[in-house]
Amino acid sequence: MIKIKEKIFILILLISSVGFYSCSSSSYSSRYNNDSDKNKDEIKSQQRFSDKEEEANTVDTLQEEDDEIPDDQGIDITSVMSQLNSDNNETDLDADNGTLKEKMLMEIIKYLNTPYKYGGNSTRGIDCSAFTQTVYNNVLSFNLNRSAREQYKQGIEVDNPEDLKFGDLVFFNTRRRVKPGHVGIYIGDNLFAHASSRNGVIVSSLDQSYYSRRFMGGRRIEPQDIF
Repeated sequence: MIKIKEKIFILILLISSVGFYSCSSSSYSSRYNNDSDKNKDEIKSQQRFSDKEEEANTVDTLQEEDDEIPDDQGIDITSVMSQLNSDNNETDLDADNGTLKEKMLMEIIKYLNTPYKYGGNSTRGIDCSAFTQTVYNNVLSFNLNRSAREQYKQGIEVDNPEDLKFGDLVFFNTRRRVKPGHVGIYIGDNLFAHASSRNGVIVSSLDQSYYSRRFMGGRRIEPQDIF
C-alpha cells in the first residue's frame, strides 16, 4: 500500500514539474517575443527615419517657413523679355547661341502660376528643385541634381549677388536643418524665377528682405558643362 502511495506521489511530482517547466517556457517565450517585437519596431522606426533622411537628400521635402514668405503675386517679366532685343552683344549662357535666354524665359513662362507640390515635376504641381531641374533639362539638356542641396554642389560658385548672370542658380537658407532649402533661376534685373511653397511658380526680386537676408549664393553652369 505504501509503495502505491509513493508511486502516486512521484507521479504527481512529475506532472507538476512538467507543468511548471511548460509555464516557464511559455512565459520566457512570451517575454522573448515581446522583446523581439520591440526590436522589430525599433528597426522599422530606424528604417523610416533613414528613408526620410535619404528622401530629404534627393527631393525638396521641406517647404519654406510659411509665416515669413512674401505673399506676392509675382513680378511681370515682360520687361525682361523686351530687354533681350537690346542684348545683341551679350548672351550670358553661351556666346555662340543668342536664343538660349529667350528659350529659358519661354520655358519659365510656361510654368508660371503652376502650384507648388512637394515631389511634383509637372505643370500640375512642382517643387523648387524640380522646377530648376526641368528648365535646365528642357532648355539646356543639362541634368541638374534633384535637390537644392545637391544642386548647390554643381557649377561654379557665385558669392556676390552683383556678379549674378542670367541663368545662374540662386540659393536661399530658408530652413533650420537643411541648407540650402530653396533654389531658383536668376533672370536679370535682380529677379529670379522659382517655385514658392506659398505662391507656386513666380518671379520675385532679390531685393525683397525675405530673400536678401537668406541669400546663400549662386552657382553658374558653364557652357562647357552644358554642351
